[in-house]
Amino acid sequence: MKINELIETNLDIDILGVTDDSREVSNGFLFVATKGFRVDHFNYINDAISKGCVCVVTDRSCELSVPNIVVTDVNNAYLEICRKFYNVSVNNFSYIGITGTDGKTTTATIIRNILNTIKPTAYMGTNGVDFLDKHLKSNNTTPCARDLYSFLGEIQKTNCKDIVMEVSSEALLHDRIHDLSFDVIGYTNITEDHLNVHGTLENYIECKKSLINHLKSDGICILNGDDAYCKSLTTNCVTYGMNNDNDCVISNVKEMPNLTIFNLTYMGNYYSIKSPFSGTYNVYNVTLAFLVCLHYGLAPEYIVDAISKLGVVKGRRENINFGQNFEIILDYAHTCHGIESIINSVKDKKKIVVTGCAGGREKSKRRKIGEFLIKNCDTCIFTMDDPRYESVDEIIDDMVGTDTDYIRIIDRKEAIYKAFDLADSNTCVFILGKGRDEYMAIEDKKLPYSDYEVICSYFE
Repeated sequence: MKINELIETNLDIDILGVTDDSREVSNGFLFVATKGFRVDHFNYINDAISKGCVCVVTDRSCELSVPNIVVTDVNNAYLEICRKFYNVSVNNFSYIGITGTDGKTTTATIIRNILNTIKPTAYMGTNGVDFLDKHLKSNNTTPCARDLYSFLGEIQKTNCKDIVMEVSSEALLHDRIHDLSFDVIGYTNITEDHLNVHGTLENYIECKKSLINHLKSDGICILNGDDAYCKSLTTNCVTYGMNNDNDCVISNVKEMPNLTIFNLTYMGNYYSIKSPFSGTYNVYNVTLAFLVCLHYGLAPEYIVDAISKLGVVKGRRENINFGQNFEIILDYAHTCHGIESIINSVKDKKKIVVTGCAGGREKSKRRKIGEFLIKNCDTCIFTMDDPRYESVDEIIDDMVGTDTDYIRIIDRKEAIYKAFDLADSNTCVFILGKGRDEYMAIEDKKLPYSDYEVICSYFE
């Protein structure tokens, strides 16, 4: 496109791509020097120019070897540029937004898979972007501006008009969903997370709360009424939970191998749910999915039947079976609440856990996680998990404190192999923190790595 088709200017330059990340620039690109909370991309203009960018958009004047367009709000200008470059009309879609500290991926995937049996529905979240038979990789739970509009542009070419989207707190903080309006919003729970970004729990809650500002006037918000922070978000919402003061009450939960049966009472109606997902926390996820689909217009009987036929959500309490005589659970759990929930969901078995904590994230949770795991698991193997610029040894030191009843193996593949070597027929091995991620974040690089591929290689 021409630059004057993307932004008001007298310049007439061909633009082959747009980005605010100088590492992605190539010949013919427009570089937009956005401002983040931790980085000012203005500092990377010369790097972008050296890689072939032909024009720069900034919020301040400067002497450059390429044209510089100065705007008042560079971040909003970037959103508008991306929308125009990918020729996206956001109003062509109907959006369901799922947010919360834990459970977003499971809940959003369940909703998408149920709706997709009725009409083409897209999923956008931690596990990438799925629509029709296409799968696209995404670097963020909620894509950054350029990727978001790129994905919407691809979906727009199909007959898929409904999108189930995971909405992260960082996406809300950085205003990535600036011009999206949601038909339904669902909250799973709110526990302490991402305080390295938000600073305080209060800021984090307020950020989560802001998603409601994107709800259509006739839209509906559904939230976990048993969660104190969720319940404080707003009034005039539909609530669900096990407490009797909720609009939708969960009762008679019975857990069996690979099956959970429970009842829902909602608006005077009674539903018996057979869910293929284990763990009480998944009862909440399935209930939220049920209510979202119900308010999206599906018949309750159809939803109940569809839930009973659901398949596994990759990387979310995923049972890996290669014919071994012990259980393997692969999961993305990395918060205190998420880890406690999944460990407590397995009873009457010896528990071996392989996990770590990410570098460049809140340090306050590390000791809480380590202390809980050492107390509640038979064997803890602490290892690498996206260390970024931190020392893996120092991260593990933060987790274990003065405890000595653990195994330290820096190499994650070696750690997983060790766990399997220690397992017997009465063992459940938990591999937590990365789920189906396909990278290990070391310094500023994302190097190829997959827990799932490591598991496969052990049995091969």
